[in-house]
Amino acid sequence: MKIHVVIPARLGSTRLPEKPLAVIAGMPMIVRVARQAARSNADDVVVAVDDQRVRQIVENAGYQAMLTAKEHRSGSDRVMEVASRLGWSDRDIVINVQGDEPLLPPAVIDQLSSSLCALPDVGMATLSELLQSSADFLDPNVVKVVCDKDGRALYFSRAPVPFPREIPVDELTQNWFEQHRVARHVGIYAFRVSALSQFIGLPPSLLENIECLEQLRWLESGQTIQVLPAAQRVPAGVDTPEDLLRVENFLATSSS
Repeated sequence: MKIHVVIPARLGSTRLPEKPLAVIAGMPMIVRVARQAARSNADDVVVAVDDQRVRQIVENAGYQAMLTAKEHRSGSDRVMEVASRLGWSDRDIVINVQGDEPLLPPAVIDQLSSSLCALPDVGMATLSELLQSSADFLDPNVVKVVCDKDGRALYFSRAPVPFPREIPVDELTQNWFEQHRVARHVGIYAFRVSALSQFIGLPPSLLENIECLEQLRWLESGQTIQVLPAAQRVPAGVDTPEDLLRVENFLATSSS
C-alpha cells in the first residue's frame, strides 16, 4: 500500500482569475502547495492541472504534473483520473490537497494518511478545527461539521450548526465553541482509491446540491467520513486578492 498526494489545480476562478499562477512572495501559489505536500511522508505528489501553462510551471519547479480533462466537475474527479491513469492499487491511499492551500502544514497530510491506515474499514477521512469566533460561525464560506462521539461526520453545512437556541450568537465565546465541539471543516481529504472510485461514481445528491458541498454525497449514500481534529492549525486558503495579501503578510512575518 502506498500513500499518494494529488493536488487538483483548475485555472479558471471567478474571484481570483488564474489562481494557481498567482504569485505569493515571488513563487506561484501552486508551486508553494506542491512544495508543502512534498515535505510530507507521501510516496509521491502529483499536481493535476487543466492547463499547459500550469503544468509547465510545476514541472519547471521540479514537481510532477499531469494534464487532466477540463470538463471535470470537481477536484475529486480530477484526482480519480490521475489514480486511474497511473494504475494505483485500490488499497492505496490518496490525499486530495486543495491547490489553494499554500500554508498547509505537511504534518496534517501525514496525520490523515496514518489515521486511514489504522482504520481499515473507513474509506474517507478529513480534518476539522474548533471554531474561534461568532463571525466564522455565521460565515457561509466557513463550512461547519457536526460529528458523533467517535468522530464520524453527521453533517456538513454552511449554516451555523449546531445552532444555540437559547444564547445570542453574538455572545458566543471561544470557550463555548470548545465546550460544545463546534468545528469548521478543513477541506483536505484522504481516500482509499477504491472508495474514491465509488464516490465519484455516485450521482450528485440532494443535500450536496443544496449546500454545494460534495462530501454530503458520501454521507447520503450511507458511508462514513472519519473527521480528525487537525494536529496543527491549518491557515485558511486563498480565494481572493485579500487572501493573497494575508498569506504574503504571514510569510513576511514568519521569516523576519
